[in-house]
Amino acid sequence: MTILDKIVEKKKIEVAEAKNKVSIDQLEQYPLFNRTCYSLKDSVSNPERTGIIAEYKRASPSKGLINGTSTVKDVVKGYQDAGASAISVLTDPDFFQGSLDDLTEAREVLTIPLLRKEFIVDTYQIAEAKAYGADIILLIAACLTPDEVQSFSKYAKSLGLNVLLEVHNKEELLQNIFPEIDAIGVNNRNLKDFSVSLEHSYELVNQIPDSYIKVSESGISAPSTIKDLKSKGFNSFLIGENFMKTTNPVLAIREFVDQL
Repeated sequence: MTILDKIVEKKKIEVAEAKNKVSIDQLEQYPLFNRTCYSLKDSVSNPERTGIIAEYKRASPSKGLINGTSTVKDVVKGYQDAGASAISVLTDPDFFQGSLDDLTEAREVLTIPLLRKEFIVDTYQIAEAKAYGADIILLIAACLTPDEVQSFSKYAKSLGLNVLLEVHNKEELLQNIFPEIDAIGVNNRNLKDFSVSLEHSYELVNQIPDSYIKVSESGISAPSTIKDLKSKGFNSFLIGENFMKTTNPVLAIREFVDQL
């Protein structure tokens, strides 16, 4: 069983438990549920911003604890001030030490799009994302069927959310081209063994239709890599560990952006 299989298995149990505590009807009454989402496309294309989706991540299955001291609000506000186009917040508790409260805390200090970084296996999690302040949801092709990607995307759009689809190979990409998707991200990390290679991005960039925001995810640790990815056709770059593994993620992103 791969790490992804374990996460998805646990996630289905977690979602079932959450549904028993709070219904979708109740989520729809949350104060943030009816707010208008920020547009990922507008933020990424804003010339005053960098295209970076900067991630708040305490831990990961492959690395264990990455940063247990930097607070959500301080980090995400610092990311925004440094020129990030969007913020990603991990909400998985078991493998990444995240929570939905992290999402709401981030929302309180942000005026740019916020991504709920999660392993979505049920429409319930999409309603949760909206209720807790997200603007964007992530759909991972590796753990969903194309029918699920399409139906989840449609539901997300009905709530006004932006949709980022994550793919790892050409097959996943070609099976999941749907009009409800806003952005397609190529994950350079193999979710089966967590190895990283930027070749995934370089191989797939020209296969992604230009109507989508093109995102390169994971393994980006140098400003020169962003310049190269941009020249190849990417508009956006998801970076998490590179900033979070430092003692001061805000300073790390500022120094990084200064070199772009």
